[in-house]
Amino acid sequence: MSGFLLNLLLATQMISAIAMIGLILVQHGKGADMGAAFGSGGSGSLFGASGSANFLSRTTAVLATVFFVSTLALAYFGNLRPVSSGSVLEGAASSAPAAPAVVPVAPAVPASGAAQIPTK
Repeated sequence: MSGFLLNLLLATQMISAIAMIGLILVQHGKGADMGAAFGSGGSGSLFGASGSANFLSRTTAVLATVFFVSTLALAYFGNLRPVSSGSVLEGAASSAPAAPAVVPVAPAVPASGAAQIPTK
């Protein structure tokens, strides 16, 4: 169940980030509002001269809040560790062999005058 929750939080974070980027790119700067106040062509937009700023800025604020909450939740769930386990190094030390393995020693090479024993 926690895997599903993490995937849901991650999807929520990515969707809110992409939507927030899109909304920020669509919004006009403060200089564009000054031009609309003096009668330029910006006042004939879909939301009106100031209606788009209010709608887009509120939607951006909501998406930023969703992004921030999902980031905090992902950080919280990412740092959860089981209570019974210690550190990573303790787990690695317990799985390592207690004593080194004994390596068989090869017999010494016989002298050149000694009888040779055939080996396979």
